[in-house]
Amino acid sequence: MMNVTHPEKDRGYIPLADHGLIGNLRTAALISTDGSVESYCVPNFDSPSIFARILDKDKGGHFSITPTVPFTTKQSYLPNSNILQTKYLNEQGVTTVTDFLPRQPTSAKARPLLTWLIRRVEVIRGSMPLRVECAPAFNYARSAHTTEILVDTSVAVSWSPDPRDPHHKALFSSPEANLTMDLRYVAESTLDNVPEPEVKLDLLDLSEKGHKGPGAWTQLELKEGQIVTFVLRTPPDVKLPPQAQPSRETAEELGIPYEKLVAGASTLRPPDDPILTRTLLRELLEQTNAYWNAWIGCSTYTGSWKEAVNRSALALKLLIYEPTGAVVASPTFSLPEYIGGTRNWDYRASWIRDSSFTLYALIRLGFTHEANAYMEFIFERVRSRDPDGSLKIMYTIHGEKEFPEVELTHLDGHKGSKPVRIGNGAIDHVQLDIYGELMDCIYLSQKYGKPLGYDTWVAIRDIVEYVIAHMHDPDLSIWEVRNRHRHFTYSKVMMWVAIDRGIRLAEKRSLPCPRRNEWYAARDALYEEIMQKAWNSEKRFFAQSYEDLDILDSALLIMPLVFFSTPADPRFLSTLRQILLSPERGGLTSNGLVYRYDVKKTDDGVGGEEGTFCLCTLWCIEALARAGEYDKSMLNKAVAMFEDFLQYTNHLGLCTEEISDAGEALGNAVQGFTHVTLISAAYNLSRMRSRISGMY
Repeated sequence: MMNVTHPEKDRGYIPLADHGLIGNLRTAALISTDGSVESYCVPNFDSPSIFARILDKDKGGHFSITPTVPFTTKQSYLPNSNILQTKYLNEQGVTTVTDFLPRQPTSAKARPLLTWLIRRVEVIRGSMPLRVECAPAFNYARSAHTTEILVDTSVAVSWSPDPRDPHHKALFSSPEANLTMDLRYVAESTLDNVPEPEVKLDLLDLSEKGHKGPGAWTQLELKEGQIVTFVLRTPPDVKLPPQAQPSRETAEELGIPYEKLVAGASTLRPPDDPILTRTLLRELLEQTNAYWNAWIGCSTYTGSWKEAVNRSALALKLLIYEPTGAVVASPTFSLPEYIGGTRNWDYRASWIRDSSFTLYALIRLGFTHEANAYMEFIFERVRSRDPDGSLKIMYTIHGEKEFPEVELTHLDGHKGSKPVRIGNGAIDHVQLDIYGELMDCIYLSQKYGKPLGYDTWVAIRDIVEYVIAHMHDPDLSIWEVRNRHRHFTYSKVMMWVAIDRGIRLAEKRSLPCPRRNEWYAARDALYEEIMQKAWNSEKRFFAQSYEDLDILDSALLIMPLVFFSTPADPRFLSTLRQILLSPERGGLTSNGLVYRYDVKKTDDGVGGEEGTFCLCTLWCIEALARAGEYDKSMLNKAVAMFEDFLQYTNHLGLCTEEISDAGEALGNAVQGFTHVTLISAAYNLSRMRSRISGMY
């Protein structure tokens, strides 16, 4: 039986999984299954939000297009595309809302990137009443704004409007936030005997819910063949000449057909402020779809689970900030890792760790352009290291070293999960594992991407020297604990990786390495240290840290993935088997899903509970797959576990960060790290099955 949505005045929170993502490589927006823009930061990923309903259902801000009668809903992407389509259905009619942020193929006629949010509403059967509300809440709902309903002379309309009721737009202005947005629309009909729909924008007072300025709303009574396309944008800060603002009255005075006047006026307007026409909107939709189809068409992946891999690749592409090549960990902030909990973090920055794994996945799929762009971003950071030679664990998408953490106490948090945080205090953490992920990424990029120059090699050589100098230091490691520094085993393994990949680069590229012997000695000494100090000989598993030998940590599933150990090493297999046990039996696996560690057994300085971690589940699957080369039962278990995990992706194939015991999606969405490891697991599962069976 289908779930029927009954529109209510006081709409609650929509589950995190019930959202799709659209983007333009500058920013991204979350769209719920009931047609609400729930999260949208303008103009960039890390800019303040104008819509954050997902974090405060009353005053966070939203842009909703929803039926006013009971309906069922379906949501999907256009094939091989990041254009999202939400469909409403009932006995009386079917309506689609098509959402996208425009892109254009490189082969298309040159046009500036139009940073517009476009929402196309079309009834394709019968009729349906819809309520449209655009209620921005500027600067994370902290800044007031004014709203005006103005005559819109930038839209070409084909019908003769009543002079007393001309075409209008809504203008939202927030001087405090230093941002202005306008909402425009184009109405049309695709059937000869069906008139164009009428749209009348009115002010919407949501002050009782805590909004600091009016929104705009309209009631649409659409029937088959009628289309209304809404465009929300930041209007260019330019004053147009009078002749660039054509009106129908001007056309009548001059005796020129209005459409001809519009075409002429378009040449007088700046390229980023074209006259809004049906033709333009149709072109933007077609070109955006062509852009995504062409991009994913360049994938070289031929293994199993291609649909899941392609969707993950398209999701990862949405996380790239094109101007600098940086990769955000997630385009959302402060979505809870446990409903009602405190683990709510801002992921709209570029973590070296996450980004390196992301580039690994994209390289595996043949997307070397993105890899080269990101490596340039990283090499610039390497060349501008801190005075002590260290790197930050993350940078802003603009390459900056400051991302101050602030709590937004005025926001409710998703389903009451507080605090809501922006910025991330972990930017100043000492997390020594990042050098291993970075060096592994550089090493892989050298196999498939742009070769290193000498000056960059010297900087990389300094990174290896920094690791050797600090390989005996404690840190806060991958999980960003917020209390005491420890000798985390994961960090030690990844520092081993950093030295190892430096040696491999020097050998394979015949690059000068004056301290080659010292590098070998340091790498081998670190290996021996890990085997002696991180191994719990009684319980027979690698421990989370030298200090906590009784604590199991699924991050150590990385060992065979980075070639620290072989997947058949008895010590690793014993650790893997222990992790696969249920928490009640001392393991970390519940219902085929893996926890990071047991938060009840160790104090990480954060507190609260969390769900199973998708990244760890997928690392476990890949470790099983690699061990499956020597034990086919493990390969079979890996395949079954992977198939099971795919059921926890949402209706669009998108992943969050964690999954609750009840199967609910948790954490920031879309989570890049999860999609990265999904691609890696599928790639290596397919390769291992091929190697064993010879059938692929």
